[in-house]
Amino acid sequence: MVNVFELTRALVDIESISGGEARVGSYLLDFVGRLAALHGGRAERMAVEGERFNVFASWGTPAVTLSTHIDTVPPFFSSREDEDWIWGRGSCDAKGIIAAMVAAAEKLLSEGVTNFGLLFVAGEERDSAGARAAAATPRGSRFIVNGEPTENKLALASKGALRFELSAPGRMAHSAYPELGESAIEKLLDALEAVRKIPLPRDPQLGASTMNIGTISGGRAPNVIADAARAEILVRLVEDPARIRESFRAAVGGRAELREVLCIPAVRFEQVDGLASTVVSFTTDVPVFRGAWGKPLLIGPGSIRVAHTPEERVGKRELLDAVEIYTRIVRQLVAA
Repeated sequence: MVNVFELTRALVDIESISGGEARVGSYLLDFVGRLAALHGGRAERMAVEGERFNVFASWGTPAVTLSTHIDTVPPFFSSREDEDWIWGRGSCDAKGIIAAMVAAAEKLLSEGVTNFGLLFVAGEERDSAGARAAAATPRGSRFIVNGEPTENKLALASKGALRFELSAPGRMAHSAYPELGESAIEKLLDALEAVRKIPLPRDPQLGASTMNIGTISGGRAPNVIADAARAEILVRLVEDPARIRESFRAAVGGRAELREVLCIPAVRFEQVDGLASTVVSFTTDVPVFRGAWGKPLLIGPGSIRVAHTPEERVGKRELLDAVEIYTRIVRQLVAA
């Protein structure tokens, strides 16, 4: 029988920062493979790129697929637990969710429920490579239940993401004679100041769009005029990105080069009666699946407010509740 707490800790204790998911993928493939063998299902390794792969298990023809990601953000730190919580990198985002989904699968199979699958993908935290690979190889599922930390509330909608790289060129010179050079850092700062003044849109359901200047780099030494500078910007989308793209281009002007790196639209999700609901500001793999695995739902144990932090943890009670929630959703959607 799957012990959801033990499985959560076992998964957390395998480092799987994006790009290095192979070990945790192998562990999961073996684990769900045994469950598949016991109940007449099948488990497979779905190639992504290089050593990276997704894990897919199914029983019958999957009408519903429970899915989440196997990678984590850095830095890695191992698990610990107390009476109420399991702590560690990935505990709520999303290894506790994996454990709850596997435990729900075992419970469903013990009740004789089939025609569902489990899909665990690589790369959600960085490049969504696993979701893109899965979108190219669908298995006929009509619904995909994506797991992210929503405090076990069914998400009504999630914000999208628009990521830019902003790079400014310059000309090196001795800092005692700045007139001989051209500071890339000053040009970048001017461009960023203009970008920060852009009014961002609001949505009645999703709230305000937000912007984060996540990284800034450039220059060579304090006594050298900088010949290059770069920044990364992430906007959380609540509407079509066209207006923001236009505003950014106008604000940056000729001071720097603006390059779009990623665009994931905001999403409205399918609903199931009788579950508490919420709206989330983070982005998921769901838009990358492009409907290839069915209509999306979004729900999972844990709070996004502690994900990606040194205090990452998931409540034991929430994990047990999630097993029942996933079981209920699959039962209902298989019969739909």
